[in-house]
Amino acid sequence: QVQLVESGGGLVQTGGSLRLSCAASGGTISSYAMGWFRQAPGKEREFVAAINWRYNSLYSDSVKGRFTISGDNDKNTVYLQLNTLKPEDTAVYYCAADRSVWPTAIEGRYDYWGQGTQVTVSS
Repeated sequence: QVQLVESGGGLVQTGGSLRLSCAASGGTISSYAMGWFRQAPGKEREFVAAINWRYNSLYSDSVKGRFTISGDNDKNTVYLQLNTLKPEDTAVYYCAADRSVWPTAIEGRYDYWGQGTQVTVSS
């Protein structure tokens, strides 16, 4: 069973950048499709981005062109680069792993989840 630990969240001003990391243990990220989701206060958790070992990637329309998902197999870590941040990007960001390997925006397809990291964007 894979364990996922997110890090890199914090407080940033509008227009700023952050890089989130998701370190995996108990399994290799190349065996999964890896995704990022986020949940803002009072809202449902929503899909952000996903990637697989063939570097096929998928993004939500709200982050396309601003966020970039990537993976480092040697470090067994997935990253989410957040650029041009907006106050509406404020949320807890979660990393997830899907054993089916193909990237998907469907939350129910993901088998393993991290605890999340808080991103707060001030206006």
